[in-house]
Amino acid sequence: MALSLCAGLRIILIMNKLEAFGHIAAMAIRGELVFPTSVNAALRVQLALDDPDCPIDKAISLVLAEPTLAARTVAISNSAMFARAGAPVVTNVRGAIMRIGYQNLFALAAAMVVRQFGSKLIDPALRVKAEKLWDHTIAVAALARLIARDVTGVNEDTALFAGIVHEVGGFYLLSRADEFPGLLEEDPENWHSASEEIITREVMRKLCIPEPVADAIEGLRDAFMSIPPDTLQDTLLLANLLTPVRSPLQEAERELPPHSESAIDLFIDAERLQMLLKQAHDNAAEMSAALLV
Repeated sequence: MALSLCAGLRIILIMNKLEAFGHIAAMAIRGELVFPTSVNAALRVQLALDDPDCPIDKAISLVLAEPTLAARTVAISNSAMFARAGAPVVTNVRGAIMRIGYQNLFALAAAMVVRQFGSKLIDPALRVKAEKLWDHTIAVAALARLIARDVTGVNEDTALFAGIVHEVGGFYLLSRADEFPGLLEEDPENWHSASEEIITREVMRKLCIPEPVADAIEGLRDAFMSIPPDTLQDTLLLANLLTPVRSPLQEAERELPPHSESAIDLFIDAERLQMLLKQAHDNAAEMSAALLV
């Protein structure tokens, strides 16, 4: 009897979850995404910075209009990622923007957007998941930047940005999970994958994620790594596979594609990999500290 009751509850949970995913996916397709107010504020800054011809004075005024973004921009410009040894300390927004560049400022605004998705969660368990997902996101972003620089040869700023936004669909679903209990429960049949892909695609469109970055993120689920790896998708795939900081939305250990371990050894030996992981860990810690200013 107890077993039948558990089975019945499991069926109800799955159906509720499928209904929730279908509802959110349908809203996404209609462009009716629900963002927290704090996300909308950061999003306005990000959209303005999406213009590469945005004058420096306008960029400065936009950043100054968001005190949190201003503080974080100055803080991250003084991190080891952007400040060479002996470089003077930046004390103002203009100097910070000049040092990190528009692309990294855009990534910083995107990081604020991503971070804010979990800021209003009520359920303590969901808040813990959001924190763990943030830790994973920053770890992947820091490692992707180094892999781009040392292995794949893609633009390292683009790799950093792609790493920051690669779990944006998961963050959005977390932000709605208070409204839909069971939304993020384990789904061994993976029935919701199609809806999740739709939601992720529409969230990225709403956030104006550049198409090459969005394409790389969308293709991660079933991606096969090129040999040698030389694309943005390869960069993200490697960063996700190699980081020790796992996503809480994918509890099972992700397995490497067939022969990937031996293939990775061809271009990243064990000593080099440990150096990359150590540097990525340090950079991620700096980024997290700067983003919490």
